[in-house]
Amino acid sequence: MTERVVLAYSGGLDTSVAIGWIAEATGAEVVAVAVDVGQGGEDMNVIRKRALDCGAVEAYVADARDEFAAEYCMPALRANGMYLDRYPLVSAISRPVIVKHMVRAARQFGASTVAHGCTGKGNDQVRFEVATTSLAPDLKSIAPVRDLALTREKAIDYAEKHDLPIATTKNNPFSIDQNVWGRAVETGFLEDIWNEPTKDVYSYTDDPTFPPVADEVVLTFEQGVPVAIDGVAVTPLQAIQEMNRRAGAQGVGRIDIVEDRLVGIKSREIYEAPGAIALIAAHQELENVTIEREQARFKRQVEQRWSELVYDGMWFSPLKKSLDVFIDDTQKYVSGEIRMVLHGGRATVTGRRSEQSLYDFNLATYDEGDSFDQSQARGFIEIYGLTAKLAAARDEKFGNGVDLGVGAL
Repeated sequence: MTERVVLAYSGGLDTSVAIGWIAEATGAEVVAVAVDVGQGGEDMNVIRKRALDCGAVEAYVADARDEFAAEYCMPALRANGMYLDRYPLVSAISRPVIVKHMVRAARQFGASTVAHGCTGKGNDQVRFEVATTSLAPDLKSIAPVRDLALTREKAIDYAEKHDLPIATTKNNPFSIDQNVWGRAVETGFLEDIWNEPTKDVYSYTDDPTFPPVADEVVLTFEQGVPVAIDGVAVTPLQAIQEMNRRAGAQGVGRIDIVEDRLVGIKSREIYEAPGAIALIAAHQELENVTIEREQARFKRQVEQRWSELVYDGMWFSPLKKSLDVFIDDTQKYVSGEIRMVLHGGRATVTGRRSEQSLYDFNLATYDEGDSFDQSQARGFIEIYGLTAKLAAARDEKFGNGVDLGVGAL
């Protein structure tokens, strides 16, 4: 029986050429897998036909937009997933759902190997291959660009020589990856980190320098998931799409960052994630109102580790799964409404309310009706500071007290 390879297929030049390239280099038949995670562009049926026209023996096409939004974007939202506190894991969270469908296709069509179009310098090669082995340890992985010497110049020459139904050009200045959660742009003149991004870099967001009239929005959450916008019920996918539209119109969610890649290099990336940034800001504020202090403090540590694991391709790892259990538990009372104003590149919370709120007006107020017993504060401070007081006394006794510089006056 002829070996089969499942290829993550985008419909673009490199993966279209990879179909024939893999077949010639390995003798295997290629099954193309195209997964819609809200990246837009061409119709999936068009992409499917192109894959077959380029030599694929089978073409597996999946509309995974709702699955991606509910099972990958929402966990990222509940975790406030932000690598280096700024990047909302746009590409990182899409790789596991794509791999899940690749493994499903491998089982369906009897493939022994999966293939992806990543280079040897990026994070995505790790994400694809570690996710594959986490779901199907028996499957092998190959990368035509990395393993089979498929350069862009060779891809163009191959496509023209074989008359493949795909546009060929050497003038694309950027490497772009996008889905409903956001958009990632790199390479080209952006690799000089002194260069300012030009207007043509952006697609999901309008220029925040000249914003339209401020947009007020009310987001309703249930257990950490947005369920309504301005009182109108929405699915997770609809919530992201609507906030992409509204926050994007105000230039919210532009990120220019030099980040630490897993492979050890620093890389300059431009991200656009208007919906993600606005939703995370709203979710964080609702957590401020509904999550108990010590739980909230520890969750912030968990969020950082969760984001690092996901960035590093460990979506299906045991530790990530364990952290998910903790995060799920913290969301039990994260329900309520957040009012935000979107304007000039900023998503600003202006109001919050929740039946599960831990905010007690009578305890917080300094006006009449204050129910906080201030007489208990003195004793609390004495007990709270007791260990510090004892340590300071010991330092004084042994000549290690704080030098106040009194003699220099």
